[in-house]
Amino acid sequence: MKTINIVLFGVGNVGSSLINQILESRSKIFNSSQIDIKLAVIVNSKIAFYNKDDINNSWEADFKSYGYPYKLSQIINHVKKEKLTNLIAVDATASEKFVKNYKELIRNGFNIVAANKTANSLSDKFYKDLRLELKKHDKQFLYETNVGAGLPVIKTVQDLHLAGEEITKIRGIFSGSLSYIFNSFSSNNRTFSEVLDEARNKGLTEPDPRIDLSGKDVGRKLLILAREINIIKELTEVKIENLVPNHLNGKSSISHFNENQQELNLNFEERRSNLKADEVLRHIGELGVASGQLEVKLVTEKRNSPFGSLQEADASFEIYTKNYGNRPIVIQGAGAGARVTSRGVLSDLLKISEKLECI
Repeated sequence: MKTINIVLFGVGNVGSSLINQILESRSKIFNSSQIDIKLAVIVNSKIAFYNKDDINNSWEADFKSYGYPYKLSQIINHVKKEKLTNLIAVDATASEKFVKNYKELIRNGFNIVAANKTANSLSDKFYKDLRLELKKHDKQFLYETNVGAGLPVIKTVQDLHLAGEEITKIRGIFSGSLSYIFNSFSSNNRTFSEVLDEARNKGLTEPDPRIDLSGKDVGRKLLILAREINIIKELTEVKIENLVPNHLNGKSSISHFNENQQELNLNFEERRSNLKADEVLRHIGELGVASGQLEVKLVTEKRNSPFGSLQEADASFEIYTKNYGNRPIVIQGAGAGARVTSRGVLSDLLKISEKLECI
């Protein structure tokens, strides 16, 4: 039998979904792989819940009732005092600040699984220093859900690169949220703000949808893939079309944006009115290896093209290589949603578990 001890940082949509999926799958995983998953500590931005018994369906009530303020050092001291081994820290936050703790966690025996994209899209120096720290302490860092939610995009790019396949271009619908928005907007006569509200109510956008509409999230994903094939870039070098006008951007409050988001309608209605009958709007990211250019933009696609025919919140990635020529490797499927993302996180946990010791 192999026991893994998880400290989960972040109990929002993805973190909560992960806990519930562990509860649903734990017996099956144990029976098939002899891996026992323990959630040792559950943490949000304010409190930590130290779980001495097996977690159960009352975890949310227990977290609220028995969680208390913490410092990271207290969590590290706790796992040492309890002599917990096979430690995995799961970053299900969206915090740019939290990733600065990764090195301390690694030095104290943690492997890391991250849904948070920040660590892989900070400066090139941070990116490389983190990997040196992992190598020094013989720890693993998996982050498949950084691009494509539960789709195996990063692994495919890594495997192709490792095998010496020359990747020439990556082009895709990177955001399931924006896929849903522009699929819906291009196919009916509703206003953009109505479609945006619907996507938000379905839980497909960030609580602040300007994060999606700014294109920065897609820019991060594009940068992550570029770095997987040793293209040295910074996020500031990604050319990003921001779909939010300056007076509604992140410098103003979210309530101000919500009250005035109807102002988006005129611009997008103009774009829709310029479409031909067989055309749709699609939000894409594109990496050209030869040019070294990374670009995020809203484009026009033929309705019957691979990107134009996408449905719902599907994401789609085309990976072009020298040997495959003009016939790309295509990875397509659900590109947004807490359940598919948390399922990808659970998969990463199990991959790390395979390499850990039986205790």
